Amino acid sequence: MLINEQIRAREVLVIGPNGEQVGVKNIQDALTLATYAGLDLVLMNPNGKPPVCKVMDYNKFRYEKKKREKDALKKQRANTAELKEFRLSPVIDVGDFETKLRNVIKYLEKGDKIKLSIRFKGRQMAHPELGQEVIDKFYVRLVDIADIEQPAKLEGRTMTMLLAPKKDKE
Repeated sequence: MLINEQIRAREVLVIGPNGEQVGVKNIQDALTLATYAGLDLVLMNPNGKPPVCKVMDYNKFRYEKKKREKDALKKQRANTAELKEFRLSPVIDVGDFETKLRNVIKYLEKGDKIKLSIRFKGRQMAHPELGQEVIDKFYVRLVDIADIEQPAKLEGRTMTMLLAPKKDKE
């Protein structure tokens, strides 16, 4: 955007700092008006007949515009949360459990959804409650940062559970 002396038009339609139309002015008169108010003259519509300029604080305008874009990007990112899958085992060791837990926490804080899956092999199918215990133990450690989106269920040889980051940020 062009501001103050960068504007090359001869005459401009001036809009005041409160949104009121001042009228068509010579560029020098418009610059004097803006300087007198302690603000900048910003070219809003260069293609208008005559071009439209507004008297405003340009730095504040840029700051608020950047803030709006950042908020829009945050909302967009929240809507497109990725799904990360973590595979556990019914006989997972403490070290592996803790490592996977740390990684899951990192992704949940970023706003991603988590799919926990346990694949039963061979005779492990005789004891699906062992897999259920592992998934429950995993969720108990995440209860303050995650909500269950889909509870654990057994489909064939795989037990899955879907977790999503908590929404309430007070």
